[in-house]
Amino acid sequence: MSISIKDIRAAACEALVKGSSTFRPDQIRAYERAILKETDEKAKWVLEKTLENSKISEMDIRPLCDDTGIPHPFIEIGKDAIIDGTMYEVLEAIKLGVADGLRELPGRPMAVKGEGLERLAQKHGLYEDPGMLLPAPTNVRIIDGNEVKVTVIMQGGGPEIRSKTYHVFHKHEEMQLIDTAVEWSLEMVAKLGCTPCIPAIGIGRTHYEASSMMVEALKDGNFDIQSDIEQYITDKINESGVGPLGLGGKTTALGTFVKIGEARGSGVRILCVRLSCCFEPRKATIILK
Repeated sequence: MSISIKDIRAAACEALVKGSSTFRPDQIRAYERAILKETDEKAKWVLEKTLENSKISEMDIRPLCDDTGIPHPFIEIGKDAIIDGTMYEVLEAIKLGVADGLRELPGRPMAVKGEGLERLAQKHGLYEDPGMLLPAPTNVRIIDGNEVKVTVIMQGGGPEIRSKTYHVFHKHEEMQLIDTAVEWSLEMVAKLGCTPCIPAIGIGRTHYEASSMMVEALKDGNFDIQSDIEQYITDKINESGVGPLGLGGKTTALGTFVKIGEARGSGVRILCVRLSCCFEPRKATIILK
């Protein structure tokens, strides 16, 4: 049975709305674990209210945050999948489905009018239609099987301000990179505001690759499955005592997602660290068969 272009468009819309309004089961469990461990009353209250608000957002199908975010779409196409359209039509369907989702959610109007420098200066204001907000370029992957998976991640502005991508003099020591990620996180976390944070970390050969690995880490990350390195980073950040909303406590980081790409022999290692906010990663995947 073939997968229609119409189905792909609908999947992109559904993924955006669901990811923007719903905590995933692993995300809920992470908050529940943090609430049980937290001894600071103010911190526990913030965690409880964040979880409570997420349930209201899901029930009412409303955005988890006023900053509804920039859409980052992924499509994973099974090598045996049959799609009744060209790749151009697939990518157009993703773009149109994202626009549908932004209108249905609704997203906050954030698309800037004009071209080039006019957009940078925001000289002509914003479009009122939230669907005018273009997504980041769609990431395409070929996978085994006959399924098509459509994922949308919504990236908020606050974490982008507190992100950093730069080369690290690694000395061929892997922990030099990991400890640098911790150092950058500790520099930024008190300024983030909407903690507990979720550090997303990518390591690659170029700035593009490291940033791509960071987004992949958000896409594939699971709070229930934390590697030793991910747990190490979370523990180090939690030692800061910044806590939820900067009020103190044990829960400055809820978890960490790390993705390590290819390495260049005797070459540079580029590190990308993004401190995702307390509602992130806002993501959902719709599977078509």
